[in-house]
Amino acid sequence: MNWHLQDAKDKLPELIEKAIHEGPQTVSVNGKSAAVVLSIEEFEMLAARTPSLGEFLLSGPTWDDAFVEDVNRRSTLPRRDIDL
Repeated sequence: MNWHLQDAKDKLPELIEKAIHEGPQTVSVNGKSAAVVLSIEEFEMLAARTPSLGEFLLSGPTWDDAFVEDVNRRSTLPRRDIDL
């Protein structure tokens, strides 16, 4: 359900109850969606499955030996000559 900011402020207890029992509630400001009110259970589920940046980076594809060799062979100079 979408709530206008003033309605959300005036009916905060109802907004929270609906978030708990009916799911996420959207709050709009000047006609544009601005925030979502979630139950704590839904928030914890979302937070639990979000990996940290380190976990995300480490979960990428593994490099095969040929690619590792290509990376190690590249120039260590700060610039490279290119053909234009």
